[in-house]
Amino acid sequence: MAGEQKEVAWQGLHDRHAAELRRFTLHLTHDRDWTEDIVQEVLLRAWKDPHLVDRADGLIRAWLFTVARHLVVDKWRSASSRHEFTTGTDIDQQIADESTVVLDRWLIGEALSRLSREHHAVIVAAYYEGRPVAEIAARLRVPEGTVKSRLHYGLRSLRLLLQEKGVTRS
Repeated sequence: MAGEQKEVAWQGLHDRHAAELRRFTLHLTHDRDWTEDIVQEVLLRAWKDPHLVDRADGLIRAWLFTVARHLVVDKWRSASSRHEFTTGTDIDQQIADESTVVLDRWLIGEALSRLSREHHAVIVAAYYEGRPVAEIAARLRVPEGTVKSRLHYGLRSLRLLLQEKGVTRS
């Protein structure tokens, strides 16, 4: 199709579908600026498709509305829509800090559950209960050197488990 014919065909496509496409997209987004961006992107993609104007009008319409819906869904699924909300307040940082603490606790708890019973017991006693080595040794009825060894190898295993999850540096 020659350049001038394509332009006339594209203008007709725009005239027939742009207003309804705009209404459809606004119904999905409830945001005029976002709607305009989506409609502009859809029409740009239509312009770049050399064979679109050769299709039946019903197929063109279906293509336009499908592309618009996909762009809206892609935006909803994007990280910026789900996570990146900023208000410039300390509350945002506090929420981020609290969620990081919860995630860290969950990851460490899950990794601890994968340790041997002996390693788990000494790590919990030392780091969660704050007990000294001598008290842990007396409680478990093992020599202090055994407690120290279990702490060393238990922490090493814990670090490896967390590395497997991509939590710590190698």
